[in-house]
Amino acid sequence: MESPKKNQILSSFNNDHKLSHQSKHLLLELYSCDYDKLNDESFLRCTLNKAAKLAKATVLNLISNKFEPQGVTAIALLAESHISIHTWPESNYSAVDIFTCGQNMLPELASQYLIEALNAKEHSLRVIERNPPESVLTQIRTVV
Repeated sequence: MESPKKNQILSSFNNDHKLSHQSKHLLLELYSCDYDKLNDESFLRCTLNKAAKLAKATVLNLISNKFEPQGVTAIALLAESHISIHTWPESNYSAVDIFTCGQNMLPELASQYLIEALNAKEHSLRVIERNPPESVLTQIRTVV
């Protein structure tokens, strides 16, 4: 048996399972943003809530923390996963994760809204297609 090469990713996944790209994880870097918006906990909570609604997600909870002397972390817990934001106002920078699952999700709309809401002059977006097994995708969950 041939030994694995350095940095080779080994998979033990059974190819009999059908995969579908119905889950997306967007990694969004926002640069040259508005300092005041990045440091406003209330504004960021409202902004995440609106971004989630634009993505057609169901917000279960919003949690946040304001740091001293500046910065905010906020997370929108979604029935479909989560949206999180971490801000460094002193650098006019923010890191955002948008993870949604389901056929009807529109995480790109949430991403575009966040870019505009935070007045980002530059941004970088990476999209990762998540691959849950079909059995996960066909399950129906109810929000309690």
